[in-house]
Amino acid sequence: MTLSEKIIEDIKTAMKSKDQDQLLVLRGLNSAIKNKLIDRKEQDSTIEVLSEEDSLSVILSEAKKRKDAVLIYAQAGRDDLVNKEKEELQIIEKYLPAQLSKEEVSEKIKSILDNNPEVKEIGPAMGLVMKELKGKADASLVSEVLKSFF
Repeated sequence: MTLSEKIIEDIKTAMKSKDQDQLLVLRGLNSAIKNKLIDRKEQDSTIEVLSEEDSLSVILSEAKKRKDAVLIYAQAGRDDLVNKEKEELQIIEKYLPAQLSKEEVSEKIKSILDNNPEVKEIGPAMGLVMKELKGKADASLVSEVLKSFF
C-alpha cells in the first residue's frame, strides 16, 4: 500500500470514528500530495500517480512546517498553539520512516565520507549525506553531526 493509499484509508477510519483533529490533518496531507501531483502533471502529462519519494517529500515538508510553527509559537508564548501543532506533528510522523539516532547518523556520515574522500567541504558533503539519509534523519541533526567531521 502506497503512502497516498494509506492516508486515504486513515481518512476513512477517522471519519468513521469521528476524530475531527486527525481527519483535518490527514485531509491536509492528502491535499498537499494531490497538489504535488498536479505540479508534476504540468511538467510531464504522462504521470498518473505520485512516486513514493515525492509523497515522502511532501510529508517531510508538512512535518517541517509543524516543527517550525512549534518553535515560533513557543517563542510567542502561545502554549495552546504549541500543543495543537505538536499533536498534528505526531499524526504526520506516523507516515515517516523511523528516524535514525545521533549515533546512527554519525556512523552513516563517517561511512559516506570514507567512501568519498574527494569531498573536503561541508556543503558538498551535506548534499551527499542528505541524498542518502532523506526522510531517515532530521536535516538539523545531520548538519550538527556533519560539522563535527570538519
